[in-house]
Amino acid sequence: MTESSEWLIYRGAGEPHEGIERLPAPPPWRDFSSRNAADSGDGSEDRRLGAHRHLAELHRPGAEELEMINAALYLRRPLLVTGSPGAGKSTLAHSVAYELGLGNVLRWSVVSRSTLLDGLYHYDAIARLQDVQIAAQGAAGAAAGTPGAVEGIGSYIRLGPLGTALLPSDTPRVLLIDELDKSDIDLPNDLLNVLEEGEFAIPELQRIADRLPNGEAEVLTADGVKVKVRDGRVRCNAFPFVVLTSNGERNFPAPLMRRCIHLELGRPDHSRLATFVRAHLGHEAARAGDDLIGRFLERSRSELLATDQLLNAIYLTDAAAPPSRDRLADMLIQRLDPPR
Repeated sequence: MTESSEWLIYRGAGEPHEGIERLPAPPPWRDFSSRNAADSGDGSEDRRLGAHRHLAELHRPGAEELEMINAALYLRRPLLVTGSPGAGKSTLAHSVAYELGLGNVLRWSVVSRSTLLDGLYHYDAIARLQDVQIAAQGAAGAAAGTPGAVEGIGSYIRLGPLGTALLPSDTPRVLLIDELDKSDIDLPNDLLNVLEEGEFAIPELQRIADRLPNGEAEVLTADGVKVKVRDGRVRCNAFPFVVLTSNGERNFPAPLMRRCIHLELGRPDHSRLATFVRAHLGHEAARAGDDLIGRFLERSRSELLATDQLLNAIYLTDAAAPPSRDRLADMLIQRLDPPR
């Protein structure tokens, strides 16, 4: 194997070998082993707090950004954050949650098919019908009218991220509604009433509230906790800190803009990018990739680029040390907009 191909794991030679053993540890943002360890229940809370701490360390807000974040906190208004991909829009929510001790961030990743109901709750009517039918077949008298059939409806309802954020609590939850500009045209308008009133109804529970003990049904939250909902309505005590992000792919209606605090994140400078790289990859990688940071900033003056492309390039050229370093970095940092 020549020196120029020593970094290659897959060689394309059609011959089996044990090159996979030379594959280095994954970049931190693609390390799924820690997630699996957290799911095992062994120290998961510490790991979740560690993830919050890591994301918080990435974010170094400027003066204007600090003012807008605090304005949203004081006024109990959603914060609409716009900017190019990788500008730190999503990280902002994690930074606030960690610094203020507001727990895990609730995240709603919006796609073109997302509706308001997706964010509020999901009722699995089909599963409930199937369970009632199975129970009726398995035991006489276990039809829908028997004790437990009405009370158990909460088992088929799970609150979404927005619905969970609106549960009553002493301190606000942090909700990230990510990439709202990718939504259907109706979703921004549909959000208005819920964000203004801080409450919503669950009709499936309202219809049977008088038949429930104390009018309460136990449902699951977006983060897997069982809570009681009274009279089929969720009302917040502390309005959540809501961060709406947009890559600027569309304009939003004036009524939504009027109800939000708008923060536009500009292009990061060399110092902020270097801090971002250090937080992800360490001081040595940041120093080694200083020239790539400079080239990234120069290209970003005329091209749409994302900071995760820069991270990919610095990690790979540092961990694998390919001989064609600059060429490989340019291939990884490809412009995201069409050439003019």
